[in-house]
Amino acid sequence: MGIFKKGENYYIDYYVNGKRKREKIGPNKTLAKKALDARRGEIVREKYKLPSRKKPILFEEFAKMYLDHIRGYKKSASRDALSIKRLTKKFGGERLNGIHQFLVDAYKVERRKEVSAASVNRELACLKHMFNMAINWGYAETNPVRGVKFFKENNQRLRYLSQEEARALIEACAPHLKPIVIVALNTGMRRGEIFDLKWKNVDFRNRLIRVIETKNNESRIIPMNDAVYEVLKEQKKTSKTELVFANKWGKRYDTIKTGFQSELKRAGIRDFRFHDLRHTFASNLVMAGEDLVTVKELLGHKSIQMTMRYSHLSQKHKMDAVKKLGGIYSSNEDGHYLDTGTEKR
Repeated sequence: MGIFKKGENYYIDYYVNGKRKREKIGPNKTLAKKALDARRGEIVREKYKLPSRKKPILFEEFAKMYLDHIRGYKKSASRDALSIKRLTKKFGGERLNGIHQFLVDAYKVERRKEVSAASVNRELACLKHMFNMAINWGYAETNPVRGVKFFKENNQRLRYLSQEEARALIEACAPHLKPIVIVALNTGMRRGEIFDLKWKNVDFRNRLIRVIETKNNESRIIPMNDAVYEVLKEQKKTSKTELVFANKWGKRYDTIKTGFQSELKRAGIRDFRFHDLRHTFASNLVMAGEDLVTVKELLGHKSIQMTMRYSHLSQKHKMDAVKKLGGIYSSNEDGHYLDTGTEKR
């Protein structure tokens, strides 16, 4: 299931009983998303033989149905499963239509005492999407999360590896993780983008990677440097699936957190997450003198403001540029200004 654009119009693409369906919606992408959600609701109702409006249902009953559905298309399904496990501790036993904004606000405050603002926000976002689906499927009338203010997050964390740390991490990696880390360090691709990468989107002839499954639903092209080209060539020799990186069962990775944390420990690297490999890629580009617009395009950021977090890393290059300018205006051959003091009369 998905949305694609052809000409000036957006279309929705989905399957019903194994048959592919496509519908033209129009030039409004938001309406296309709503239409796709509505079709999903219709498909679920048909699958479970549900009428358009149902009798009251318990939170945990709907949660099971919701998880079963999103595992087929939502990239964050495994993370959402953890969120719902925690949400069920609070809302389990409650009727779905009996959960109001007051209860959600209370949950938000209580949960913040236990975890970070970002973690609470992820759980609230999951709950919000869950209720949107409930409305589409006829199990809820309103979304109690809609009026809840999410916590303000500090997204300015910028941890990146030094060259020595990067080499140490690569050397410490197990054989199945090493190519994933090398690709992340040299392309800036998100974890999910790497896990979703298929061979049909790897162009060895032109040394390009086409990233289709992106966070912003906008594809982008990333050039392969020698490191990525060589590691993917080796990966191709033993690959037996359409996925570039697959687990031992030939399926898409859901997570590599445990293995990655073990490699970090072995390399002596602290306070580091897989997503920070993306920061490392961007930081090294900026420190090498690359302009922020190019970095923005490579990262697939929607706006330049998102890329500006790396701007402070280019201060040295700005200083070098200003120093060069000084030489243009100097009044003698060795680049120094002549004494401009008042002449003796």
